[in-house]
Formats: sequence, structure tokens, C-alpha cells
Amino acid sequence: MVKLVALYKKPTDVDAFDKHYTEIHTPLAQKLPGLRKLEVSRFTGSPGGEPKFYLMAEMYFDDKGAMFSALGSDEGKAAAKDVMGFAGDIIHMMFADVEG
Repeated sequence: MVKLVALYKKPTDVDAFDKHYTEIHTPLAQKLPGLRKLEVSRFTGSPGGEPKFYLMAEMYFDDKGAMFSALGSDEGKAAAKDVMGFAGDIIHMMFADVEG
């Protein structure tokens, strides 16, 4: 299993970000073909004080082929266009192999 991890820095307007993320972006991401699980976490603190990131989304797929296929799909392109429009300057994305 693999996952696509999206880390978001704290947005300037948290309320507007949360509204868009919940009402528009999450439903787009949930339409990704082959998506097994979408997990969203909002950071509330860190041992060193203020956390570096505000929100993390983890999208699980069976394998890299399924993930890349999803990202290249019409649904993946729509989600990418949306995220770049409302959070392009605060997002950092990575791929990870899931162990265990």
C-alpha cells in the first residue's frame, strides 16, 4: 500500500480555508479512482510549541500504479486544479510506502 501525503502550512484565513477544504476539496479528493482511504488530521500542537503545519491529508492506494493512475484521471486533475487555486502556496506533497 502507498499513500499520498499533503501537508498544509497554516493559512492566512483559517475559516475560509476550512470551509473550502471541507465543502469543495474533500469531496473532489474522495472521487479519486482507486482511493482506499482518506484521512485528514488538523494539528493542535507540537513538543516544540507551534506546529509547522496546520493540516495533513493522507490518501491511501493499493500501489504506486493505482495512485499515479488516480492522479492522472479527470478526477485527479480536478482535485489538483482546485488545490493549486486555494492552497498552492501552502501545500507540500509527498508519496510514501506504508509499512505494516
